[in-house]
Amino acid sequence: MLQSEISAFIRAHTTVDAPPLCPEITLHLASALMPIWEAREAMGSATPPPYWATAWAGGQALARYVLDHRRLVLHKRVLDFGSGSGVCAIAAAKAGAAKVQAAELDPFGLRAIAMNAALNTVIVHTISIDMTVVTRCNWDVVLAGDLWYERLFAERATAWLRNLATNGCIVLLGDMRRNYFPKQGIEELARYSVATPVEIEREPISTGVVWRMLPDGMRAAVS
Repeated sequence: MLQSEISAFIRAHTTVDAPPLCPEITLHLASALMPIWEAREAMGSATPPPYWATAWAGGQALARYVLDHRRLVLHKRVLDFGSGSGVCAIAAAKAGAAKVQAAELDPFGLRAIAMNAALNTVIVHTISIDMTVVTRCNWDVVLAGDLWYERLFAERATAWLRNLATNGCIVLLGDMRRNYFPKQGIEELARYSVATPVEIEREPISTGVVWRMLPDGMRAAVS
């Protein structure tokens, strides 16, 4: 699809709104889950699910933490890995990061990130490759929210993020402690109550937790 067609799809199936935990950020978000998923399925199986159209609890918590602890990213090179809507990347840019990159494989997600960055008048550079094959660390801080849904990808992502932490990068994670989230080698930093649509998380309030990934060899357990 052309970029103009992707942009038109995003505008047709979302509204501009602020995620509950980050009122200073505006995003193109789906007000209801089923219509946009049905529209995506009508395009065929090659179109990825529209994860970018929702501000997930872990990502919101991580973005909130970055906004409240700006020194973590101030004047730093930041990567938002598996960026989705770009909420964490935008938070880092607003917090004063020197350069922000957002890695996302879904072309609809990439376009949504660019559109959301424009809404917030910040600069976010998008990357559309599988970052887990990148061996060189070009960032000071890496943010990763809501990645641990599928076992194989979760294992690969965790190993890659662990390697970054071991090589001196600050790696911050945001999640709800889903099944494939790492159980050790992480340090809890904060937790937030996040209002979430019941059609997504089945509960009106979810708990988004922020952790720091510890270097290999440091095995603090999840509390």
